[in-house]
Amino acid sequence: MKHLSRLAFSDRKVFMLLVLTSVLIGATIIGQSYFFVAIVDRIFLGEERFQDILPLLAGLLAVLAGRTLFTWLNGRTGITLASKAKRYYRHSIIEKYARNPVQASLQGQSGRKVSVLMDSVDEIDGYFSSYIPQMIQTMIIPLMILVVVFTQHLYSGLIMVITAPFIPLFMAIIGVMTKKKSEEQMEKLNTFSGKFLDTLQGLTTLKLFGRSKQQKEEIESSSLGFRDATMEVLKVAFVSSLMLEFISMLSIGLIALEIAIRLVVYESVSFFTAFFILILAPEFYLTLKDFGSAFHTGRGASGAANLLTEELEKEEEHIQWGDEKLEGEHPPVLELNQVSFSYDEGFAMEGVTATIKPYDQVAIVGKSGSGKSTLLHLLAGLAKPSSGVVALHNRSLFDYEEREWFSRVSYISQHPYLFSGTIAENIAIGGRGNHSTEEIKEAAERAGIAQLIASLEKGYDTPVGEAGRGLSGGEKQRLALARTFLKKPSVILFDEPTTGLDLKTERILQASMEELAKTATIITVAHRLHTIKKADQILLLDRGHLIGNGTHEELLETVKEYRDMVTVQQGGDSA
Repeated sequence: MKHLSRLAFSDRKVFMLLVLTSVLIGATIIGQSYFFVAIVDRIFLGEERFQDILPLLAGLLAVLAGRTLFTWLNGRTGITLASKAKRYYRHSIIEKYARNPVQASLQGQSGRKVSVLMDSVDEIDGYFSSYIPQMIQTMIIPLMILVVVFTQHLYSGLIMVITAPFIPLFMAIIGVMTKKKSEEQMEKLNTFSGKFLDTLQGLTTLKLFGRSKQQKEEIESSSLGFRDATMEVLKVAFVSSLMLEFISMLSIGLIALEIAIRLVVYESVSFFTAFFILILAPEFYLTLKDFGSAFHTGRGASGAANLLTEELEKEEEHIQWGDEKLEGEHPPVLELNQVSFSYDEGFAMEGVTATIKPYDQVAIVGKSGSGKSTLLHLLAGLAKPSSGVVALHNRSLFDYEEREWFSRVSYISQHPYLFSGTIAENIAIGGRGNHSTEEIKEAAERAGIAQLIASLEKGYDTPVGEAGRGLSGGEKQRLALARTFLKKPSVILFDEPTTGLDLKTERILQASMEELAKTATIITVAHRLHTIKKADQILLLDRGHLIGNGTHEELLETVKEYRDMVTVQQGGDSA
């Protein structure tokens, strides 16, 4: 809640506007009551003609219009404040994920992250659009009404002063209950969202393994848990509204009884004063009651705010980039100097040292889980070593501008991601700026996919589904290669790009990789023996340690683990 308050009051202009509109709303409420009582008093007791009260009617219409205008302006200011706050939180969370995409993708469920980013941020809307404006109104309007009532009748003012504290006291009691239940509700929602998205993505697998019924039951249980948590919050809200209504109506009844006795029995107050106070009293308690409802909304938002703060304050590896420029277009000398890195799950890479010369073809090999993809992430700048240095031209990779380095490197994974859009748009995303249709077609031609695109009815304007739905694995890889040809990078990283592909597609990819090798350093996580043999340098990893570094022939002579791996490959790979 403290973080929300700081954010709400950080914009001085918005705060002053809320104060000003609240004062004006208070003034129009008092003015409205005065004109209404004056009209009734003059017509029924003063027996004045309709023409005589026209100025009063005009005044009443003016203050009604003013109250409407100022209430709208106050509400609009609150909505603007909420919009800024939600934009700030979404930008902060996305920026955090972007600072270290590898860590963000590994930690937690995607569905939960989406729920925090969308649902939790939306949940804080009420704090800024309702709670803060109403809180300011409650600090100003009842005080203005109280001053007017005291000037008219002392005892009515005293009753208001005595009864008014019961409303915030009750709100505080309800608020404690609401906060905990709202936090539970948001946690249930995030759990439900995460489980639902995970299940949806793996629905085919679950069906094939006969686990769809079990997952259906788990989703149902999670959904019912969220329903029950929501109903608990609503139950507290309804009880709160009932009690606030009861307190305010009892207080108004006491004022009305006291005024009636004074007016009828003792005749110590005038009709104008009595009626004026009876009109102002409901407005006084209505403002407090509205704050009670807004208070409930504010406490509910605190649960979402805690989740957002927790997400933003989670420990992360900050990747700070420098401001140095990369000179020249030729591939740089890449050096790994005692590089170490570890994940939360326990895997650790330790003390990797190697030098990769310009235009080298480097193969990274090793068993599954040995750290091959992790090493690519470090070379790509997607992760920062916990110790040691990845260096370019004898300087740390992170001394350079992020944009400078990422404009020179391409990373093609086993499953390159394609976005919802056309084929042309998916190729163009890999470029360095605006590219002509001819350049996109040339890149597709060099990647060996132009013939396939030409056979499609809409050609380069053919829509591609989210995550490349509608395309085979080989077609996705060739589109990723087309991106690389369009970008013309000086360093290209491949993460086992030919895994699972048919022989024809693999040959097309191998030919494209050979062409790319003429102008760039190629670093490949390899598993095919013929790819490994052609490498200028082979890095052999085992459980995060570099246990071999050299050519194919050198490693055969010096590293037993490499000989064993080659023996297994020769037994299962005729190539």
